[in-house]
Amino acid sequence: MPKISFVDAINLAISHSMRKDKKMICYGLGATDPKSIFGTTKFLEKDFGKKRIFDVPTSENALTGVSIGLALNGIRSVVSHQRLDFFLLAFDQLINSAAKWYYMFGAKKPVPITIRLIIGRGWGQGPTHSQSLQSIFAHIPGLKVVMPSSPQNAYYLLKDSIFDPNPVVFLEHRWLHNLKSNVSYKKSNKLSGSKVVKKGKDLTIITMSWAVHDVLDVSKRLNKEGIDIEVIDLSVIKPIFWKNIFASIKKTGRLLVIDTGAYTGSISSEIISEISINYSSRLKTPPIKIAMPDFPEPTSYGLTKNFYFDKLEIIKNIKKILKIKKTLQIEKNIKLPTHHDVPGEWFTGPF
Repeated sequence: MPKISFVDAINLAISHSMRKDKKMICYGLGATDPKSIFGTTKFLEKDFGKKRIFDVPTSENALTGVSIGLALNGIRSVVSHQRLDFFLLAFDQLINSAAKWYYMFGAKKPVPITIRLIIGRGWGQGPTHSQSLQSIFAHIPGLKVVMPSSPQNAYYLLKDSIFDPNPVVFLEHRWLHNLKSNVSYKKSNKLSGSKVVKKGKDLTIITMSWAVHDVLDVSKRLNKEGIDIEVIDLSVIKPIFWKNIFASIKKTGRLLVIDTGAYTGSISSEIISEISINYSSRLKTPPIKIAMPDFPEPTSYGLTKNFYFDKLEIIKNIKKILKIKKTLQIEKNIKLPTHHDVPGEWFTGPF
């Protein structure tokens, strides 16, 4: 299996899909400019031509309407937006047309659209460039919502999204773009998520997107201190694949959900609600959730310092659930990034 970056996994998923479906197109702001949407669409225009890969003016609502019309005429498309926040202008097309068409017209016309929305915080992005709104999209019947966390699931989840008959919102976090790992180009034919990425018996942690890597780092370090955590990468936000989640809760009896969205009305709230309804007798302690505050992200470096959770907050809540009062070795040794608004020293932007 080759080792490639998250960006290259996105690029290859699009390329392989376009070779499979000769009518498929890919477009969006910056699709053919020198930056090629953080590198995710590089070489595609050269390989497939200007009629299948092209840049567009800033017109989010119109772009989505075009993709719906194409889908209804048998042409699937990948539409890319460099910020989720800008796509909010297209909500009418997404919610009232794309998500509803299959249901309203007797299940005769599917709407195979994949909408790539890039999310990611830091560098003074502020209230209108930093939002993680997966819970809003997940609330809409007729939509599927995906949040990959690694090059491997970015590749197969994007391919699965492209060939799914439903409109899919594909949320990729900017902080993951440079991440590298081995990728298998295996075949997959349906969107499925909530994969157990680390087995354990003491506590279940469910999370998503970039937070998966913080949780895995913490859980592997805690293993050396005799604390055995099971980590579930949600991956597909809607529909949630409950089987692995329920099986894990039956085993551990303890739950921590870590969400990249705002606290109220979050995906984490839905998971805790469902588990509390169906498996309350299995829970040894009340579930805990970690999510973003219920106010917009500030712009300044100083004000964002305590806005986001970090590994120390994750450890603090693990200790609370497991009723550990002593100071753990990990708390003494763990190193946080020098700057809270970037994932590491390697991060160079552009934003």
